[in-house]
Amino acid sequence: MEITQSTQQAGTTALATSATSTQISSDFEVFLQMLTAQMQYQDPLNPIDSTDYATQLATFSGVEQAVLTNDLLQSLTTQMNTGGLVDMAALVGKEVRSTASAYFDGQPLTLMPTQTVAADTAQLVVRNETGAEVQRTAIATGAQTLEWAGVGTDGAPFPVGVYQFEIVSMSNGDIIAETPVETYSTVNEVRLDGGSTILVLAGGTTVASDEVTALREGGA
Repeated sequence: MEITQSTQQAGTTALATSATSTQISSDFEVFLQMLTAQMQYQDPLNPIDSTDYATQLATFSGVEQAVLTNDLLQSLTTQMNTGGLVDMAALVGKEVRSTASAYFDGQPLTLMPTQTVAADTAQLVVRNETGAEVQRTAIATGAQTLEWAGVGTDGAPFPVGVYQFEIVSMSNGDIIAETPVETYSTVNEVRLDGGSTILVLAGGTTVASDEVTALREGGA
């Protein structure tokens, strides 16, 4: 179990910041050289007004400060995201409820189906990690929880692995809704990716933290 931040994102940000700072320094030196040449070769009978020099310096300085301010804001944003990541560390070992694929290790899984009120029949569809359908069974309409034992029609248990569940609601034989089923999964890792907090669940499934609808103690 670990808490990580995308090294690729961090490396890219560092390189971009370094490149920006180098560019500013280089541009400023070039600007000073051009300003010196401008003063050296100005028309002695019609010298450039000192106000123009001051305006040029102020303009370049303003651009430089704006870029540095953006870098500072980026740094503060990174710190805030990291702080949020530390807070989310408390989720490791907990069970979160979402529509992400669930890890089946031989123990029954509790499913929380959502069914359409207008449905007169419903089916539970189970798919493996490749998306292939491995089971389809009729269920009672209006059921709020289901226990999936992970056993086929021949009585043999399904292989250990990740499974996705879906409720197909029908009315008069026509499909009126296909809804993902929520399950509880253990959080093994919390990761920051592109500014979003990602939870890595048992079996390697990932889900964004804002897609979690409930939380409970592990083993509940």
